[in-house]
Amino acid sequence: MNERMVIELGQQAMFTILILASPMLVLGLLVGLAVSIFQATTQIHEATLAFIPKIIVILGSMVIFGPWLLSIIINFTLKLFTSMNSFIQ
Repeated sequence: MNERMVIELGQQAMFTILILASPMLVLGLLVGLAVSIFQATTQIHEATLAFIPKIIVILGSMVIFGPWLLSIIINFTLKLFTSMNSFIQ
C-alpha cells in the first residue's frame, strides 16, 4: 500500500462522510434559519425554541433519507472490503 492509495482512500472516506452528513446539515440549517427569523420578528428569545425543531427535523430526515444513506455506506464498505487484498501487499 503506497501513499497514493492511502490518499485516495482518505479522499473517498471524506467524500462519503460529506454525502452522509449533508441532508441532515442542510435541513438543520434551513430550520435554524426559519426559527431565527421567527424569533427576530416576534422578539421571543427562548433557547429551547431553536433546538427542538432542529432535533425533530434532523431525526425526521434520518428516517426519510435512511435507506439512501444506508445504501451509500454499504457500497463504500463493500468497495473497501473487495479491495482489501490490494491494501495488504
